[in-house]
Amino acid sequence: MKLLRYGAPSAEKPGLLDDDGAIRDLSGVIDDLSGDVLSDEGLEKLRQLDPNSLPLVEGNPRLGACVGQVGKFVCIGLNYADHAAEAGMDLPAEPVIFFKATSSIMGPNDTIEIPRGSVKTDWEVELGVVIGKEAKYVSEADAIDHIAGYCVINDLSERDFQLHRSGQWVKGKSADTFGPIGPWLVTRDEVNDPQNLPMYLEVNGHRYQDGSTRTMHFGVATVISHLSQFMSLQPGDIISTGTPPGVGMGQTPQTYLKPGDKVELGIEGLGVQRQGVIAG
Repeated sequence: MKLLRYGAPSAEKPGLLDDDGAIRDLSGVIDDLSGDVLSDEGLEKLRQLDPNSLPLVEGNPRLGACVGQVGKFVCIGLNYADHAAEAGMDLPAEPVIFFKATSSIMGPNDTIEIPRGSVKTDWEVELGVVIGKEAKYVSEADAIDHIAGYCVINDLSERDFQLHRSGQWVKGKSADTFGPIGPWLVTRDEVNDPQNLPMYLEVNGHRYQDGSTRTMHFGVATVISHLSQFMSLQPGDIISTGTPPGVGMGQTPQTYLKPGDKVELGIEGLGVQRQGVIAG
């Protein structure tokens, strides 16, 4: 299934994408795409519905983030061998963990705001993993069973804040609008191999990132198992699993977002995001 949330910010309704690409309203069945709805049992109930029996959503509504009430927005740094090489950094012995503020989350096609004082706002297409049931001290063998589904994430970053303003990376990762998520939550049964998904990102029609989850240093199962040794992962938590090469910081000369830019990014089978850029 491809599940989504649509409508005005902070008033999104749950929906699903039918076989014709139309949005069907789920608000008469569930309150939101969050919590127990994301469990295997909750998703199976939605899977048993006849999409044609659900109200058709007319027009082209705004899409919100495909998961509601996110508890944790966890990110993995330097998780692609080719990206670490372009950044001039060694591959880590264990997954590098940092957090984005959940207030950075927005819809997949909402507008990016460059933070005040920013000089290096950068892009990162990433595979997002949405947790469906609690994961605590789980093994790699069992880790995939804790996934509700997958989505596209743009892990926007202000590199000067991130690297030169002291402390952890969170300063450069958490500005409002720095977490576009969606368009859809694609349930895990529709993704045969999360380690073989082509992905790309373009700015103003120029393709900067053209990679694949095949070059992940730590795969999805390893990441979930590792995180669960240090914190419990709850339904609706989102993990952003790292980015392939082609970020602005890695260009010669370095290239960063500016007002008026147009960003497009996508992952095979998980949909496409399109964002304009303005000054915040």
